[in-house]
Amino acid sequence: MSQELGRVVFSRDRYARSWSLGDRSNPLVKTPILVQLNGDPELDELLAPFKSFTDDKIPATISLESKLNLSPPDFSQKAPNWQTSIGHVLPPSLEEADAGEPAGIGPLLPISWQRLSHDESLLDPDLKPAIVVLVDAAQLAAQPERLVKAIQVVKNKFPGSLLWAPGIGGPDNAAVLCWFGVDIFDLSRSRMCSSAGAILTVNGPRMPVESMGESSDMSVQIEQWRQSLASIKSHLSSGNLRSLVDKQSLNSPKLVEHLRFHDKICTTQEGLLSSHVDKEKQLDCSSYSSLSDPVIGDWCNFISNSYRAPSGLDKVLILLPCSARKPYRFSKSHGRFIRAINNNSCHEVMVTSPLGLVPRDLEEVWPASHYDIPVTGDWTSDELLRTQNVLSSLLSRHEYKLVINHSSMKLSTGDVELIETRNGQTAGNFDALENLSKVVKDALVKYEVPNRRNNRALMDTFASVSRKQMKNDNWLEGISIRGKPPFWRLELDNKQIALWSIDRRGFSFSKAAIMILHENKSLSKMELKSGLKWKGDIFYSNIESFDSDIKAGNDVIVYQDGLPVGLARAVAPAWEWPITGGRLAKSHQRL
Repeated sequence: MSQELGRVVFSRDRYARSWSLGDRSNPLVKTPILVQLNGDPELDELLAPFKSFTDDKIPATISLESKLNLSPPDFSQKAPNWQTSIGHVLPPSLEEADAGEPAGIGPLLPISWQRLSHDESLLDPDLKPAIVVLVDAAQLAAQPERLVKAIQVVKNKFPGSLLWAPGIGGPDNAAVLCWFGVDIFDLSRSRMCSSAGAILTVNGPRMPVESMGESSDMSVQIEQWRQSLASIKSHLSSGNLRSLVDKQSLNSPKLVEHLRFHDKICTTQEGLLSSHVDKEKQLDCSSYSSLSDPVIGDWCNFISNSYRAPSGLDKVLILLPCSARKPYRFSKSHGRFIRAINNNSCHEVMVTSPLGLVPRDLEEVWPASHYDIPVTGDWTSDELLRTQNVLSSLLSRHEYKLVINHSSMKLSTGDVELIETRNGQTAGNFDALENLSKVVKDALVKYEVPNRRNNRALMDTFASVSRKQMKNDNWLEGISIRGKPPFWRLELDNKQIALWSIDRRGFSFSKAAIMILHENKSLSKMELKSGLKWKGDIFYSNIESFDSDIKAGNDVIVYQDGLPVGLARAVAPAWEWPITGGRLAKSHQRL
């Protein structure tokens, strides 16, 4: 009987995963899930497809049994079934001590903070567990940073494994833990609440309301779990789990603390953030905690340190307010701004929270075209400081002669001349727009700013997008633009190289682009195994090597025996490529 666990990733968002368990073509269940422990009421197989039991011996042995047919290749029996020794688990505070009694190695892998510090067997590249159990999760959760740090280490080392953190999950924190990377939960906390006469709800524990016929029975606790897991799966599938996480983190100060540590750790993880997202995805910035999202920090860091304005456009900088509609230029307010400016040779940059600054030439890319934030008209000190820092960095790396501020934020431009055009009026006020128009006209004459042709403006935008989403914009040399908005074709010698995709907010490359992208080293790359006949998509079994900076959504040049053979589009970031089951990149073009 096979003791493997059939699993592929169904949906992903950073460290969060929904795994399909069982036959890939007809999976029986999707994570996150519960595991049924000894003493639990009998649970639905789709809610809890596994049972687990830990004996009383020292060191203890943990077993995990499947209630469904989840083992390949025939999926004909209830399997897999595993058991392993937990070993001696010392408190996390004794991390320098070695317990001396090693835990088991295999498809069910128990890990503790102490084991992460001392057990070199975890470094074995052939170790590919199906399920990792963080056995001291409850102790780690009580200490600052250690829980999220341990989870990150486990996810990076074993990206193809499901993670169970016993004893800490509940309907009130499962979304946050799933966001960290936990896939399997148990009823331990719910049973404790039931014993104390309380209900562990999606909003935290509370006492039953007797006048409404409520009780703390386990059936009530389980129903809370159903609602919580269903909500997580829905948000994860739609790519909006972070919005649920921000709301749920407010259930306790400890959750907020864990989330802040997690965000801090994620800023150092190469390739974790997506380069492209579905057009329906929204970056919800309604809560204060969302402002620390690594996506926002990554954007501000790029604009501050890497972004450069299109050539010749760094003479006159116009700061404009943002708009609810994205991209901004499609809004009524920006239509008025564009008509008042009546020239495309000034560098238009939007002042917005939480991103700080969004150049017009990048307004269509993620996250600038996908965020949503409540507008009050007032700026917090954090928003002011962030925007001021980004602006100061932008000014220091360019040669602007004048800054025209038509936003509502009071900003300092140092040695660069600053003209305010609103003078206490709204941005769309007739007099304010007239003032904006006059100041721009005077600046164009004073600084001898030439007008850009529309085709040049388009090419400048595509070059900025290339520098943001790809390694460089060198591949655009000699390219001409054809078509009508928004369906632009990029051609070289009358041959189509790429299309601008309004759904993807990026480029869709043709077969003719492969050699051009290869010669200009414009994309990350991966190498197929020699002798392999490339059919279909990219799986870890096909791969010889790959760049570590690949992000979900990236186009990647596919090589074999050192030569380019095609393009693929990553659906998973590079950190999980080595051993994660399922499709890692979708075949796009082949020579």
